[in-house]
Amino acid sequence: MTNHKLFKKILVSALALGVGLTPFTPLLHGVVAASLTSGSASLSSSVPSAASTTYTLTFSGVTLSATKCIQAVFSTAATGGSAPTGMVTSGVTLSGTSNYMPTPASWAVASAVAGTVKVTFATGETPAGASARTLVLGGITNGSTAETGYFVQLSTYDNIDCVTSPLDTGVTTFIYTTGQAVSLTVDPALAFTVDLLAGSQVVNGVTTTVASTDGTIPFGTVTASANSIAAHNLTVTTNAGSGYSVYTRYTQAPTNGSHPIVDWTGSNATPTTFSAAGTEAFGYTTNSTSLSGSAARFSSAKFAAFTTTNAEVARSTAAVTSEVTKVAYQVGISGTTPAGTYNNSTVIFTATPAY
Repeated sequence: MTNHKLFKKILVSALALGVGLTPFTPLLHGVVAASLTSGSASLSSSVPSAASTTYTLTFSGVTLSATKCIQAVFSTAATGGSAPTGMVTSGVTLSGTSNYMPTPASWAVASAVAGTVKVTFATGETPAGASARTLVLGGITNGSTAETGYFVQLSTYDNIDCVTSPLDTGVTTFIYTTGQAVSLTVDPALAFTVDLLAGSQVVNGVTTTVASTDGTIPFGTVTASANSIAAHNLTVTTNAGSGYSVYTRYTQAPTNGSHPIVDWTGSNATPTTFSAAGTEAFGYTTNSTSLSGSAARFSSAKFAAFTTTNAEVARSTAAVTSEVTKVAYQVGISGTTPAGTYNNSTVIFTATPAY
């Protein structure tokens, strides 16, 4: 045994999932080199066989003298051993030597033997200090075996042959762990309410003259001198990724005996401005500006006739929370509209999510 009392330290590091600086455990060894005092290894991915993995090696207590080779040997043992099965280091890259050398760009990196990486600089450089240094090696394919401890034997030399003139040596451990597949289920969700709206509320350019209720459109007594306007709030919440549509239709026009209130002349595709008082008509408008087709076609107090076929009055192309659309209804009569009570008409709204 040499007269030098030499130590080689084994770093008890964090697993490959993390990184932590820990003191080396002394190990008597016959290599003429100083011992690094602490170190660690962390991996950008600990999944077995993961390609393009970055290994970050951090160590301290480096010898402050000219250094020409930094060698990292990934192995199955703290000394000697072979490369982890499946590990590929032939495409290794030098991502950085933080705080290790003044000019890391001058250093070259290569791996002629699987699991052995040599970082060299023929001119050599002297570390700026003995505090923590970081060597970052990228482009490595992980070994293929999980839940098995492996080692990084780190050595530095004052010779590019990475054999003679040893300076520092130390060992750190790491492990590959299989990723845990995450799965969960989220149920489809849709909430839809039709809520009352008071009188004197502006809806898409018209002002309500009566209050609605949750379930009725009570126009009250209508005269030829003043149209009657009511409205509802349509509120939708859904987690549907493609949003939703709300459609409306009616069962029939409001009717008194054999006389129905005439449908307004505008359509959902081409709504038009409702007539002034004195014209018999019944229709609806919406303040939605995101409808299919001509999205803002109902703007400026345009109205459409109800039909017995669904027509879109509200729409979103993404999930929403409590999104409100206002829909108003207007009725007018003429001087010749027969007297009586007009009913037997129901307006129906249908909300459809788009997953």
